[in-house]
Amino acid sequence: MSNSQLIKGSLQTIILKLMESHDKMYGYEITQKVKELTSGEIKITEGALYPALHKLEAEGLLTTETQMVDNRVRKYYSLTKSGQKEVSTKIAEMKAFLDTLDKILLPKTALDS
Repeated sequence: MSNSQLIKGSLQTIILKLMESHDKMYGYEITQKVKELTSGEIKITEGALYPALHKLEAEGLLTTETQMVDNRVRKYYSLTKSGQKEVSTKIAEMKAFLDTLDKILLPKTALDS
């Protein structure tokens, strides 16, 4: 998938959904997991990922902790309680949007009824 604008609009939902199934993740790990889950169809750049992570943190949906790993500081992100609640909201919003988009992209004709 090459349209980075589509990905950008979905990035917060993608991050929150991933974080729901992981206790904590660091940035590179998030990019690799998305790439793995989508068979390489979605590639998230650092330039898109970190602003989204910082925004989610500023909104109180993610928290961070740093750890030393191989003599390097690694920043891990985790969902807050608010973030855990927001996951289902974001997923519902995305599903509703996709359903609406289907009405435009795949309109039913009178013969389909």
